[in-house]
Amino acid sequence: MLSAVTEDYIKAIYAIERDTDDRVGTSDLAEYLDVTSPTVSSMLKKLNERGLIDREEYRGVTLTEEGEVIALEILRHHRLLESFLTEQLDYDWADVHEEADRLEHHVSEELTERIADALDNPGVDPHGDPIPDADLKLPDPEETARLSDAGEGDRAVVRRIRHQGDEELRYLSSAGIEPGVEIEVVEIAPFGLVTVRTPDGEQSLPEEIARLIETAPIAETEAGV
Repeated sequence: MLSAVTEDYIKAIYAIERDTDDRVGTSDLAEYLDVTSPTVSSMLKKLNERGLIDREEYRGVTLTEEGEVIALEILRHHRLLESFLTEQLDYDWADVHEEADRLEHHVSEELTERIADALDNPGVDPHGDPIPDADLKLPDPEETARLSDAGEGDRAVVRRIRHQGDEELRYLSSAGIEPGVEIEVVEIAPFGLVTVRTPDGEQSLPEEIARLIETAPIAETEAGV
């Protein structure tokens, strides 16, 4: 049985690999997990010895097949817990990440499957992140684009909010921007602000926040903003 810390490392490696489409360096993990590089190096040595990562000096690490299976199991637990907390216990979608982080290491497979059944096996969590199914297969991804790459006048529906920290999620929640909300890009300022129109009014977002928002285009006749 793996410790919670070990599982956190595996999940972090998976997340960084998918975001960068590259091997994961020690400094990347240290920044992501907010720990020191020597701490990361020590854990990577253990993961390598257990056959959960492939480690090459100066080239970073990647998960082995066994490591990826474990990562997908953790993600299934985590994202189903987020969905359960939101849909059944009335948590705000912006507040469930930390709670799910604490719980994901302690739920049994039986409880996980009961949660999935109770929620009718959702394909995405409250942030729009895909949930691996019972066979640990991810649903086919929808083609999306980051809001930071949009042009003025573009209309889109928010599909996913990439998690960087709970502070960013709460910022977007207070701005009325969450998966399923339709938006229109009103202005892109030369110094990085992206102004969008939402059902709740206009919001100006820093570029680093706009990069976290993945959208899908909607036809002019479908736009509701």
